[in-house]
Amino acid sequence: MVHLTPNPSFSLTISIELPNTPGMLASVTHAIALRGGSIGQINLLQHTRKLSRREFVVDASSTEHAEEIVASIKDVPHVKVLRVSDRTFDLHRGGKIGMQCRMPLTDQSDLAMAYTPGVGRICKAIAEDPQQVFSLTIKSNTVAIITDGSAVLGLGNLGPEAALPVMEGKAMLFKEFAGIDAFPICLDTQDTEEIIATVKHIAPVFGGVNLEDISAPRCFEIEKRLREELEIPVFHDDQHGTAIVTLAALFNALRLVKRELEAVKIVINGAGAAGVAIANLILHSGARSIIMCDSKGILSRQRTDLNPQKQFFAVDQEGTLADAVQGADVFIGVSVPGVLTPEMVRTMNEGAIIFAMANPVPEIQPELVPDEVAVMATGRSDYPNQINNVLAFPGIFRGALDCRARKITTNMYVQAASAIASLVSVQDLDREFIIPSVFDKRVSSVVSAAVQRAAREDGVARR
Repeated sequence: MVHLTPNPSFSLTISIELPNTPGMLASVTHAIALRGGSIGQINLLQHTRKLSRREFVVDASSTEHAEEIVASIKDVPHVKVLRVSDRTFDLHRGGKIGMQCRMPLTDQSDLAMAYTPGVGRICKAIAEDPQQVFSLTIKSNTVAIITDGSAVLGLGNLGPEAALPVMEGKAMLFKEFAGIDAFPICLDTQDTEEIIATVKHIAPVFGGVNLEDISAPRCFEIEKRLREELEIPVFHDDQHGTAIVTLAALFNALRLVKRELEAVKIVINGAGAAGVAIANLILHSGARSIIMCDSKGILSRQRTDLNPQKQFFAVDQEGTLADAVQGADVFIGVSVPGVLTPEMVRTMNEGAIIFAMANPVPEIQPELVPDEVAVMATGRSDYPNQINNVLAFPGIFRGALDCRARKITTNMYVQAASAIASLVSVQDLDREFIIPSVFDKRVSSVVSAAVQRAAREDGVARR
């Protein structure tokens, strides 16, 4: 495997003391460079005739790599390492989100209106007309981020406490990209019925529910039941957010290679929540040839170990992933690192499209097949064409909340994907630019508009 590019996920702040003599700073930067560290900002903290203290920001590619970089600095003669801190841990200390009042309480009249006795009139108004809860409370702009911690990122079943940093981050993304107030709710149960009942009990507070990091196949049942039993939109981002952005990227990749979705052979590796959702959405959008694989190989009709979601995509062909990709036009990976080899890629059709979205290490690293594919995308921010759910879910919920949608439909997914794809113009479309940046300020509003239009077409919008 090629070493991963240093990135801010493993970023250090390193404070050092060194003699104030010519060449000493260069010796430190040389030591960092020899170990492959990426130097960012260098601050001068103290400077005397004899000594100087400096603070370095250095990106590494892993925890082990970070330790190697620090050890290399310590080996430089006359240099003392004073302090090393992990910038990612520093960012999380104390949590990443908090609550803020929308108006100040400065005198008695403010208090009388915001709380008792004035608030009683508001309570009565909602009791008489429950729909007023949307206009008179936080419900119209608030989303519950629900998890049981059973499938945290690619890390597995870590439990609710360990899932909380991810859910806090999700809440930040909702606020920053769509102005939505979202709150993390990490449940101390992995029982399907208990999760469904708990979400139903807290639903009066929220205008929407975002399910997150719940393992398959339980996530399918939980989402299905909540959609049926609640009158607010329910969205499982691991399924549908991934599927929407993947479809958007696929629309543009196919446009670049001048092929039609209906005419290409697509292989999807990974048959969990994301893989099944991607397969369903591209099938709905017109794909005709899809082969899905899991850790045991092709989902074949001859296999007896498939759950209902996998059975739907079973085919007559048997074999391994290597068998599946022969003659394929598109590979979509939502699985594990390193399963797709350069040799397998070379058996695909000319002009192959590869979306290797396993994180942090993709199914195949782009450096291994730089000239063998027409388009390469990953889930990482340090390679071109990052397929990132943040392109979808903020705008999805912004649109659903603004039109007070009762639920989210497949048409809303497709329209959202088309909207994301449309932000890459014909002039800008390139093998390294098939999907807009997550910081493109147009994304959320364009997706929101598309979702509201689709909701009204489907008759699920309440305004």
